[in-house]
Amino acid sequence: MGISITIASGKGGTGKTTISANLGIALAQLGKDVIILDADIEMANLELHLGLEGMKTTLQTVLAGEADIKDAIYAGPGGVRVVPAGMSIDGLRKIEYDRLGDVLEALRQMCEILIIDVPSGIGRPVVVSMSVGEELLLVTTPEISAMSDVLKTKIVAKKLGANILGVVINRALFDRTDLAVGEVETILETKVVSVIPEDPEIKMSLSAGKPVILQNPNARSVHVIRKLALELVGEEGSDEEIEIGPAPQEPQGEGIIDRLKGLFGR
Repeated sequence: MGISITIASGKGGTGKTTISANLGIALAQLGKDVIILDADIEMANLELHLGLEGMKTTLQTVLAGEADIKDAIYAGPGGVRVVPAGMSIDGLRKIEYDRLGDVLEALRQMCEILIIDVPSGIGRPVVVSMSVGEELLLVTTPEISAMSDVLKTKIVAKKLGANILGVVINRALFDRTDLAVGEVETILETKVVSVIPEDPEIKMSLSAGKPVILQNPNARSVHVIRKLALELVGEEGSDEEIEIGPAPQEPQGEGIIDRLKGLFGR
């Protein structure tokens, strides 16, 4: 049985799906058998990132009891296999979320690594994925407005017994508007495992309908995503380290951090 890694965030716009797609391909490039599941059933986007829109059999049809999960797995770019969520408005009415847990367990039997791209927030698909999934990566942007949302997600994950691998800070500008790594770790009480820079190549790759790791393998963000993939599988990094920005700023004061940490009961 393979392991599962749920990719979760507290709010939209963090780049969670971009990370799910490109991290999955990076792991496949390391020789791992990877399936990426789009569990964001209501706002499906993964198929757009991977060029698999319009597939007839999807997670929607499986959760509606109209298909077997084996029939919803497609060959994706870069050596990954993909389960698209589906984009049918009518199909949403037929979904039975109680089937999701069994689907996740079945997919884990079919691969070495299952990447689960869940919706933002703490809705039912997120809770089920965290309950069934073994590992969790939290994705956030380095903004104070994003911290309360991802903190809620982290608290729910801990209550469900998820093993939190760490926090990925995405879309970092490395200027004084960003929270420093130490500030994020203090607020979330969780280690930051990767800091991915804001990268215009990602937007260009999305316009081309191709993951940035394949569109531009030398992009700044790709180097960092590859390094994260290496660390997840426990291999020494052969990907060349690059300078992605100035050193993090000194903490901007403990007041807002203390207030955020006190918002939710532990």
